[in-house]
Amino acid sequence: MAPNKLAIASISLSQYPGHTLDHKIRAAAQAGIAGIEIVYNDLLTYSKAQNIPIHTAAQKIHTLCLETNLQVLSLAPFENYEGSTTPLKERLALAQHWLELARLLHAPYLQVPSIFTADCTRDEKTIISDLQQLADLASSNKPVVSIAYEPLSWGTNCSTWESALSIVQRVDRPNFGLLQMDAETKLRDSLRRFVRDCPREKIFYVQLSDAERFEPPYSLAHPWALPGEAKEFTWSKHARPFPLEVEFGAYLPVVEIARAWIVEVGFEGWVSMEVFDRNMRDGRVSPEMAAKRGVEAWRKVQIEMESKSRI
Repeated sequence: MAPNKLAIASISLSQYPGHTLDHKIRAAAQAGIAGIEIVYNDLLTYSKAQNIPIHTAAQKIHTLCLETNLQVLSLAPFENYEGSTTPLKERLALAQHWLELARLLHAPYLQVPSIFTADCTRDEKTIISDLQQLADLASSNKPVVSIAYEPLSWGTNCSTWESALSIVQRVDRPNFGLLQMDAETKLRDSLRRFVRDCPREKIFYVQLSDAERFEPPYSLAHPWALPGEAKEFTWSKHARPFPLEVEFGAYLPVVEIARAWIVEVGFEGWVSMEVFDRNMRDGRVSPEMAAKRGVEAWRKVQIEMESKSRI
């Protein structure tokens, strides 16, 4: 079996408001999951429910994670930062707030998705400078927080691992690296290039999910469609089950992708489950059920990766 430790995003344990962050943490720990990505809105909801400041909430969550032997992997997602037309001073002030929370959580990573709003610059020098200043801010206090940069498939300026790696190399900071997300011939070529070209030390952690096909096929008349929203974003929000959950429509070549990212690259760090299952919104799927699904999905992926390694 792969040596990687398993984590899960808090939002992937339930999207039902009644399932609180502390409940999710206990469920993940009971299932044998080793780490958790704290989603900011889950932390905010928890602080409001407890009627405490969000910084106090972060401290309480850190204590709970210590008690349950669960490591906080990241605080996520710090969105629409680089190249935004809002004043950089304001964005860095907001980043400082997030970094304070990350340190209170003892999270080694701040997850930063590539910007996906149209209200941004396309100037590469500005984008790189913004990210350098973010990385420098994250390393200006101890402990240093690393920036896990995530190339969204619907990103405005960065939507592939290759464009993200180019940005990482140009930012040129030790605490700035990649968060790799799960995306016939073109795929195989892309995976070969990734194994060949991506420095292992710049992969901070890997997120896995699967996806189901749109039914009916996507169009602007689809019930999930929103005006102006990228179809990839729509798909991502509604139809991402755990890897290999064919019973929920999963069909992506997750094993081939994971094998390239993990086995062939020799990556031994964290693997995290980040899924967005619309069936988790009404409370019928408990955090305990979701945690067990995540553990079982990773078990299946590992078995399949090992099987393909023997071929």
